[in-house]
Amino acid sequence: MMKEDQVNETIRRWRETPEEDLKPEDYQQFKNLGSACLTRGDNAQLLKFVQDEKNQGIVKSMGCVLTAPLVNEVVKKGMSLDPCQAAITHLTSTCRPDELLHSLLELIEDIDPAAISETIIALVPHLKTVLLRMEGRKAARVGLVLTALQKQLLRLPVPYTKQQEEADEYGLCRCCTALAEFTKSFVEEVKGKDGNSVTTAEDEELRTELLKFCMRSLREPLLEAELNRNRKSSLWLFATEIMVTLPAIQVSLSELLFFSSLKKSTVMDKSQSKESRACLAYLLFVQLITIDSFPAVFSPVFVLQCNMEYINELLSSKKESHLLKGLALYGKSLESVQDNSLPVSLLELKSFYSVPQKLRQVLTDCPMQHLRESGLQVFQLFINKLDAEAKHKFFRCMLKVSNHAGVESYIVKNIKNQVEFSMKPGNANKWFLGEDFLSLLRLVLSLPQGSETDLLNSMDRIMESLNLVRYLLIRDKEPWSNTDVWEELGRMKDEYLKMLRVCISISRPYYSAELNALREDQKLKAKEARDAARSTKLVKSLTVKHENVSDMSPEVQHQVLQSALVTFDLMESLIVRIEEITEEKLKIQ
Repeated sequence: MMKEDQVNETIRRWRETPEEDLKPEDYQQFKNLGSACLTRGDNAQLLKFVQDEKNQGIVKSMGCVLTAPLVNEVVKKGMSLDPCQAAITHLTSTCRPDELLHSLLELIEDIDPAAISETIIALVPHLKTVLLRMEGRKAARVGLVLTALQKQLLRLPVPYTKQQEEADEYGLCRCCTALAEFTKSFVEEVKGKDGNSVTTAEDEELRTELLKFCMRSLREPLLEAELNRNRKSSLWLFATEIMVTLPAIQVSLSELLFFSSLKKSTVMDKSQSKESRACLAYLLFVQLITIDSFPAVFSPVFVLQCNMEYINELLSSKKESHLLKGLALYGKSLESVQDNSLPVSLLELKSFYSVPQKLRQVLTDCPMQHLRESGLQVFQLFINKLDAEAKHKFFRCMLKVSNHAGVESYIVKNIKNQVEFSMKPGNANKWFLGEDFLSLLRLVLSLPQGSETDLLNSMDRIMESLNLVRYLLIRDKEPWSNTDVWEELGRMKDEYLKMLRVCISISRPYYSAELNALREDQKLKAKEARDAARSTKLVKSLTVKHENVSDMSPEVQHQVLQSALVTFDLMESLIVRIEEITEEKLKIQ
């Protein structure tokens, strides 16, 4: 450790040495002396040194090396009014901006993972001061700073619940607030270039860097966050700032959302850009942020068509936050569309095929009930918006590709509702009353595996199909366009019921035998408990048998088998009722 007279001599030498003659070891020694002051707690002494008029040459030449130890001290002690803050403020107004920025960027790059938010919050005001002092190539440097800061923010978990956001344990919300404040001065610079001003390449570059910042912010953290306009949280306010910033820097939201594919963008890669724009669409159309300034010239169908790309992107994710936003955007985009108006031509578009398929996956595979319930509501809303021909085609498609009895039963139920609607005065159409309906009905009244069909797994669809047949029979045949259609419907009904009876006749004995075998096994188990001498042999034989039958517990097996037999009774009773209705109709004729 240097003695006081040695320190004074070194400082005297630095004062007298031209900047170009200073060596790297001088910079390191200056940093070491400053760090030693901080270690001893002599913060006030260090501040006095950097503010001393006699030392301004040294500070201007080498002061930037003190920024890292000073910032680290501020973060460690958490004292905003500490002399360290005053020292940093003096350095940012005295040292050369380029050198300072280089030091600050290095500090951001090497940030302590345990103090990311504290460091960012401490640095942001000083970064702003340094950047505002710069004259040339400011835009590129603003971009470097924003990129570096956001790179570190990605390491912080995004609070999802209200409680997490209010606690802000990792400081992400505070960082977002600081970043929003940081960008305001630069947004004002771009905003100040009105139509009468000449826009320079530097102005355009600054606009681009701010646009990149907004797009990155939309993707993360805003796409991950839970946002609700009824709760003006920190992240909600940050989202509002982003949405306000875009028009302020002359970025058209409609162009960004609806016509971005027509322009070659260098803002970010294609997949990231789509996620950002998906979040933008959600904030605009669901949360209604800045919706008042959005052009009202776009038709609801056009908005839906454009948003389908973003809905598809969101529903492709497995993340709850993405799925929630996708479902909400889908629902909002459909709400403004008139019922029974979407033409069949839209179903030719890739997104209008893929989005319902993604929605089907949510309905069948998503483990979260609230998402499945929301998904079902949106699914029905989409069906309601299709015109008759589009419904016909959509139903055919879903029956062919869904491979899920629950979804298929829901489609069959909608087919019945559409037939009922078509029978009302003024609603008649060939798609649900004429020959074209037969092609749809053939898909409904089919058992792809024939007599091998698993009736238990297909129960929902079969029961809805039988209900549809019963409904068609009890209605008068006058609404149908011609008698040939009615006769073909009768033939299809007869074939379906015949095959269904065969399936039941095969399945019922099988399930009855399984149920009896299970009961016998349970009796053997009871006997085994009473007869310890023979238990080993019985346990082995029973274990093998149970593994062959099922991995379920005997109690669950019993419930399933009993349920199957009840289901067969229900099916058979419906078949009998349909046959009775058929006979009654024949007698009337």
